[in-house]
Amino acid sequence: MNRQSRYWLLCCAIVLVSRAPCPAFAADTPPASRPNVVVILTDDMRWDTLGVVQREQGSQALFPWFTTPHLDRLAAEGARFANAFVTTSLCSPSRASLLSGQYAHRHQVLNNFTDYPHDLPSYPRRLQEAGYTTAYIGKWHMGEDDDRQRPGFDFWMSHRGQGNYWDNEFNINGQQRVLTGYYTTVITQAAVDWLRGPHEQPWLLIVGHKAPHGGPIVPEPKYEHAFDAKPVVRPANADSYRAADEKPAWLEKSYPTWHGLGGPLYGQQEYDKFVRAYLGCIASVDESVGRIYQTLEECGQLDNTLLVFTSDNGFALGEHGRTDKRTAYEESLRVPLLVRYPPAVKPGTVVREMVLTLDLAPSIIDFCDAAALPAADGQSWKRLLAGDAADWRTAFFYQYNYEPQFPYTPNVRAIRTDRWKYIHYPHGDGSPDRYTAELYDLASDPLETQNLISVAAHAALLQELKDDLQRLMQRHQALPDNLPLDEGIREALPKY
Repeated sequence: MNRQSRYWLLCCAIVLVSRAPCPAFAADTPPASRPNVVVILTDDMRWDTLGVVQREQGSQALFPWFTTPHLDRLAAEGARFANAFVTTSLCSPSRASLLSGQYAHRHQVLNNFTDYPHDLPSYPRRLQEAGYTTAYIGKWHMGEDDDRQRPGFDFWMSHRGQGNYWDNEFNINGQQRVLTGYYTTVITQAAVDWLRGPHEQPWLLIVGHKAPHGGPIVPEPKYEHAFDAKPVVRPANADSYRAADEKPAWLEKSYPTWHGLGGPLYGQQEYDKFVRAYLGCIASVDESVGRIYQTLEECGQLDNTLLVFTSDNGFALGEHGRTDKRTAYEESLRVPLLVRYPPAVKPGTVVREMVLTLDLAPSIIDFCDAAALPAADGQSWKRLLAGDAADWRTAFFYQYNYEPQFPYTPNVRAIRTDRWKYIHYPHGDGSPDRYTAELYDLASDPLETQNLISVAAHAALLQELKDDLQRLMQRHQALPDNLPLDEGIREALPKY
């Protein structure tokens, strides 16, 4: 039997299983004193790949035809954070920040090859200690060679490293099992089965998708050609990467690499095919959200559940000549964040304050009345949902450390405010910045095409931003700043 045949058989089985009753809960289950929690995490999903955002952008939308009905329902029935950001735009460091509420320099998961420290507190461990039944299903992606069950989870279903879009070997509570089928479908069915119990309330379920992570990007069969007739428009800032246009030299040098639009990973494919495959993977995720939604409704637990949807980082679809994350540009920094919980979240809420990956753990702990995490760098956005934005952050700093395995992006340190962004590229030996720094007015130049770093009229502002960056790094114990030695941008294939 070929792969596609197995896929359709699996789909048929899912339909039958999904009609089974929920043995764990009755439909008239009274409201819980503490919410159940479902966190759905995607990989490399940028903030604007939601139907509601594309409609909001109007004539500026890159793919106005793309729809995400289930995610849009989540936004309509709950809250959408319009300005959600990561503090390190790289999978493993960002995932560790989501769990711990700490910056990467503190939790020390600085690359995609380092596991989450077993002795570092996390919000799942805090909830488990507070009496929650906890489960993790899907992509963990901290540690390449270890799929063992991690602290803080009663149920574990994950795999080594990145995983594949088809036919993965999972560690399921210590037992190795190959589950055939498309990744999104397989973990969604596992999540549905787990939600149907039996297990004790309250509970936490984290669902980690592989989609829409690339290398390459593989949509499921029904979406492989679903958007072939749809127009794809190159971003207006796709050519904003040349040193002659005041961009740092590393950006142009990386254009023909694995992370550049002219490179071998995506650049040799049709650009349109690349974008359609990316969106096709997200369409599958949207369906997955719909199935989890339906299951919670059938089990009488939808309104008792804090339902959160987000991603570990954004992704450039050609902006600045890039097909990657890692940079401090908006496409890399911004992620979707949707939250539904009727007892505390008014339907249709749009929060415009800047929230960070660092805030997820403190927020969930706040909702669940669990013990606070020690020395978390983030803060709870629960009060933002109630309309209290007093003394909320007006700036944050970003960090990325050069990876010798993927030598296409240098060390990055940046500060972003509600209007301005300053980016610099410090060298690992403490010498002056290796590349031209960048300054953008996000109000007048949201696509970050006009580097103002050399404009004399902004000299005072630039110094203020530099000082603010130092203060933020000092506040979060990021000084002295220990940077890896930047070996320079190379076109070589990854060592990974």
